[in-house]
Amino acid sequence: MHRLGQIFLPILFLISGITVSQVQNDSVTSLDEIILLEDFIEKKAVGITESSSLGTADLEQFSPIDFAAGLNQISGLYVLSGALNTNRITIRGVGARTPFGTDKLRMYFNGIPVTNGTGVSTIEAYDFENMGRIEVVKGPKGTSLGANLGGAIVLTTKPPKVGSTFLNNAFTFGSFNMVKNNLAFRHSEKDFNINLGYNHLQTDGFRQNNSFERDGFLLTSSVRLHEKGILGFLVNYIDYTANIPSSIDETDFQEDPRRAAANWLAARGFEDNKYTLAGLSYSHDFNPDLKTINSVFYTYLDHYEPRPFNILDEFTNGFGFRSITEGKLFKGTFTIGGELYRDEYNWQTFFNQFRDNDGNGSLQGAQLSNNKEFRSQLNLFGVYAFQISDRLQAQVGINFNKTTYDFRDLFNTDSENTSARRDFDPILLPSFALTYAVRNGRFFANVGRGFSNPGLEETLTPEGTINPDIEQEKGMSYELGGVFSLFNSRFYISTSIYRMNITDLLVAERIDEDLFIGRNAGETKHQGIELDMNYIGNISEEWQVIPRVSYSYSDHVFVDFIDGDTDFSGNALAGVPRHRINSGMTFRHTKGFIFNLTHQFVDEIPLTDSNLLSSEAFNVFNAQLRYGFEIFDKLNGGLNFGVNNLFDTNYAQSVLVNAVGFGGNQPRFFYPGNGRNYFAGLRLRYDF
Repeated sequence: MHRLGQIFLPILFLISGITVSQVQNDSVTSLDEIILLEDFIEKKAVGITESSSLGTADLEQFSPIDFAAGLNQISGLYVLSGALNTNRITIRGVGARTPFGTDKLRMYFNGIPVTNGTGVSTIEAYDFENMGRIEVVKGPKGTSLGANLGGAIVLTTKPPKVGSTFLNNAFTFGSFNMVKNNLAFRHSEKDFNINLGYNHLQTDGFRQNNSFERDGFLLTSSVRLHEKGILGFLVNYIDYTANIPSSIDETDFQEDPRRAAANWLAARGFEDNKYTLAGLSYSHDFNPDLKTINSVFYTYLDHYEPRPFNILDEFTNGFGFRSITEGKLFKGTFTIGGELYRDEYNWQTFFNQFRDNDGNGSLQGAQLSNNKEFRSQLNLFGVYAFQISDRLQAQVGINFNKTTYDFRDLFNTDSENTSARRDFDPILLPSFALTYAVRNGRFFANVGRGFSNPGLEETLTPEGTINPDIEQEKGMSYELGGVFSLFNSRFYISTSIYRMNITDLLVAERIDEDLFIGRNAGETKHQGIELDMNYIGNISEEWQVIPRVSYSYSDHVFVDFIDGDTDFSGNALAGVPRHRINSGMTFRHTKGFIFNLTHQFVDEIPLTDSNLLSSEAFNVFNAQLRYGFEIFDKLNGGLNFGVNNLFDTNYAQSVLVNAVGFGGNQPRFFYPGNGRNYFAGLRLRYDF
């Protein structure tokens, strides 16, 4: 009974809010409708491909450094955040077993693919205060967005409004000596726009060895060259240094979640990253029925990371292009295109002599390895959407993928040299979708085939050689659902049921503190239900209330998984909570006051494939008050104050699946979430 209360009491709270707003709504209609910035940003999922999106109003409900809470509003998507620089995004359970980081999905920034050659995406490289829209395609139905099993995340920066020029500065400070500043200049006219931004963030963090400091620069611009052509520019540069507290065992988690792992604390482990993305795009409208967008881009990452077991020094050069052509054909519309991404990954490891450094942390010693890997991935795609009847529309798609890894061992010679090449077979990934329009919405259905490439560790054997037997994960996804807008578009509801069968499951088996090997271990079945609701209602002439709730039910199991002599078939997939709720209530006043109360419930998470250990379920509540006002003509301001984790809950914001204890120590499963903390901010905007 206590468990049911944990799950459903927050939903009852929101339903009561919706009921109150509906009772009041019939007699009060004086509040202006909300105009959302994301409505002006074009949907990136092609045709009738279903997607979910967040805009600035959704992200502003949370602290400007808590992008994980913002993304977790989307049902089916869960961000496990161990720290600002340690994030793992899972969509419908895909990617839950990845030890560190985000893979098995594809990420785009202003139309440019920013997932690296082995499928790793780094969400923390972007300042969410710059975002105007975040769009998520769940599962492999996004044929033009890579057809990865996890789906795709598309980040789009705030668009400048034509005819406006302004300077905006948002300053935030808070607990743990947190200071953040985002300065942006935007100018837009009919044939030219430019957006310049600089952001700075620093915090000591909640835990030991948890400090984080980031500086970033963003430039986006476009200019109309002639009536039919527009040239666009993009530069995004991030420089951040983050200390690493790592995961801790259950004793430390219960007694003092502020502790860092002892070995990471002794080594004062950290990572130093410098990341550059530069892109050039050209769009051309041949006629009203045919247009093309082509972009070329370059990425560079310089990464240095002292760890207790060694020191990693690496850099990656990447480049590529993406081309999309859209038009009308017969009685339908088509999209064809492709993207090529190639990168050169260089990494060296060195002995870490921190134990001999008189307590001063890491000290680089003798070289242990020197490697280079050339990675290329080609995606070609085509989508055709057509009307079957006035209400029924269909869409067919195909994606072609070819992936190659070329590994060079630059350290060992002769028979000890482990250089090798892994050429994966080409793979075809078809998709099919239907949508049926009704008076207040639509029903939809889709089926698609997807894949996931193995990560770097998964392609290598313990001896450091290319594993010739490793295969790509493959799966089929099936989805049914509906999207409805009722009560004069004030009540929105979206629901879906899905099933995804994944074969050749990639498993990263940990055999040492920093040594993983990959293998294809069997088959999983991912099935679940997702529900999203929100309502815009008036409770008086001055006050508007907007309750929302998203619910995810995940029934993800191993169909066939035998590890050595142990059969895990039938067990729940480790790393995935069965129930998850994200809810909120927003109150808006005509005088500029906005109050947000948000809530997240996460069910217990199986920590091991045996399902014998699980994390505890938890509820976390946040609150924020904002006030916008005019100082004088052309100068506007805003104040905000918020409290995260209102009830100071001790909870695991991320977990490490199948952690192993070395040297007689307990396994370190837990990344503690922050205790109760506060933030406040001031925003100033001057319109020229």
